[in-house]
Amino acid sequence: MFGIGWPEVIVIALVGVAIFGAKRIPEIGRSVGQALRGFQDEVKGKEEIPENKQS
Repeated sequence: MFGIGWPEVIVIALVGVAIFGAKRIPEIGRSVGQALRGFQDEVKGKEEIPENKQS
């Protein structure tokens, strides 16, 4: 996992909670997930376009 162990993950999570607050963490996670999903959809869409043009 990128050379990061569980103790480091826990420290990062605690710092995130301290900075953003416990109520905003799910909201931020949801936003990041939607952004990643949108990015993946765009990448998949770009890969499919050349295949459709060749047919």
